[in-house]
Amino acid sequence: MDELVKENERIDDLQFRGLKLIQNPESFCFGTDAVLLADFATVKKNALVCDLGTGTGILPILLYGRHEFTHCDAVEIQPDMAEMASRSMRLNNLEDKITVHHGDLRRVKDFLPSCAYSTVVCNPPYKKDGSGEHNHDENRATSRHEAACTLDDVCAAAKYLLKNGGRFAMINHSDRIVDIFETMRKYNLEPKRCRPVQSRPNTSAYVVLIEAVKDGKPYMNWESTLCIYDEAGNLNFEMSKIYHLEEE
Repeated sequence: MDELVKENERIDDLQFRGLKLIQNPESFCFGTDAVLLADFATVKKNALVCDLGTGTGILPILLYGRHEFTHCDAVEIQPDMAEMASRSMRLNNLEDKITVHHGDLRRVKDFLPSCAYSTVVCNPPYKKDGSGEHNHDENRATSRHEAACTLDDVCAAAKYLLKNGGRFAMINHSDRIVDIFETMRKYNLEPKRCRPVQSRPNTSAYVVLIEAVKDGKPYMNWESTLCIYDEAGNLNFEMSKIYHLEEE
């Protein structure tokens, strides 16, 4: 196991079916958003899945723990992150279930098949390039700002990858919801489910979970708002279940 971990890295126990993840706290570590998206996305047990911008590889690992899909292709543009994610797959003995591709999702046609996937997931950069403070760490900046891909790039890739009727699930800032709906429809991805997420009671939603169907008919279900913490600042019951801290 030691040979899988490099300097400044650590192995985090996900406390879920014995799964673990290699992370570098000096670079980029996964957060709550990845856990929320893994819980929200519709994935059938025998599905072929693609994760666009996999980062540490947390999403496909969590999704496999929940659904035991047939296979997932995970795409990551940053070479060091892709290499680290690949080592996490080896750590969990998931090399035959999850393949990490060092590649640019804007050129996904060069290395992945079209119309082949039942589910595509993405936890994309939230901020438009040039907006807000730009992190000087390249990995953090790429993960948070649209320097390497835009909403158009992500939706175009999802359209290419999904078979008709396939589902595309993503999470993003709530203030970008109009952009998200417009861009999804531009690429024949019809929004079907939307769930706002707020930090505490009586606060505005800060992110939204959205799932679209390729070539789907117009109709969307607004799901109940998910609240992360209760009024006392503790994880509420549903979030505890999502984190597997409560029995189902």
